[in-house]
Amino acid sequence: MSNTFNRNARLEGEMRAVLAELLHHEVNDPRLSEVTVSVVRLSADRSHARIYFSVIGDEERVRQAGDGFAAANSFMRRELGRTMRLRTVPSLEFHRDASYEYGDHMEQVFKKLHEEGILSPDNRDEDDEGEQE
Repeated sequence: MSNTFNRNARLEGEMRAVLAELLHHEVNDPRLSEVTVSVVRLSADRSHARIYFSVIGDEERVRQAGDGFAAANSFMRRELGRTMRLRTVPSLEFHRDASYEYGDHMEQVFKKLHEEGILSPDNRDEDDEGEQE
């Protein structure tokens, strides 16, 4: 199981790099400009890949990026198989990566709690101060 996990993790990273390169240099769809592939998750049998992307903009911009990925799916899958020389190329499913927005939201919540005095500001430990000297 560990070897499968390690191989999948390596393949996921390689797939992410290849897909990002394709987006940047090969795919000429304006709906996919300024879109970033953030994470690739392979199924255990490597027959299915979920690709998470991030894009700056409103819901309309996210929808446009999704439409762009739908149009470029077969091209990207074919190029992925050719570039990586995979025996079986997984089906590709594209999803918006909302982790950045969630992180931003949590930062705003903490900021508000600090401003209202509900949460005290972080105080550095003495150990941390000693490490930076």
